[in-house]
Amino acid sequence: MSRLVSLTTIAAFACLTAIGLSACGDKSFNPGSAGQVAKPVVSTEDADGEKNAQNLSQELLDKLKDTKNEAEAATLEEEIWDAWLVSGSATVDTLMKRGLEYQQGEDLEGARDAFDKAIAIKPDYAEVWNRRAVLFFNDGKYDEAMADLESAIRLEPRHFGAWIGLAMIFESVDRPEAALKAYEKALAIHPMAQAAVQGKKRLERAVNGSAL
Repeated sequence: MSRLVSLTTIAAFACLTAIGLSACGDKSFNPGSAGQVAKPVVSTEDADGEKNAQNLSQELLDKLKDTKNEAEAATLEEEIWDAWLVSGSATVDTLMKRGLEYQQGEDLEGARDAFDKAIAIKPDYAEVWNRRAVLFFNDGKYDEAMADLESAIRLEPRHFGAWIGLAMIFESVDRPEAALKAYEKALAIHPMAQAAVQGKKRLERAVNGSAL
């Protein structure tokens, strides 16, 4: 079942309907295609801004796990992505914005350079690792993409987008059991993430030995 699914394509899979493997252009599975850079929810001029964003993202993640309402889940997800785009450094925020703009314009070298610089400045910023992983994935550099996603998860264990990214890579390299576990990790955080819901459903059949 080897499928080369680009993270840009699979963003799609996540909300309800759309591109690639399935569904809706969701930022979580397509972080790089969100050419629109969300407005920071708090000031990023100092450590207080980062702390406020981290606190907000954790509160929102708690709500996301418990909500039973799809519309509320979609709103919470957007707010979480906005919070994750707050790095605590104005310079890094500018580099992130530039990298996403380059990526949207298909200047992947420029995007990579911006994300590399952001990582050099703030290596403890989870979201920049997640965004750079997209570039590696779409360039077929799965080992590098996995390493970046693992860094993102180490820094933010509830990064559902990074868990889904890992699952997609495992699917691409014919590791259905590992992919299934990664989708389940994502669903424990974001139960309504359609990319993970559909991925789990698909892979349960594969892991149980049934034809897809």
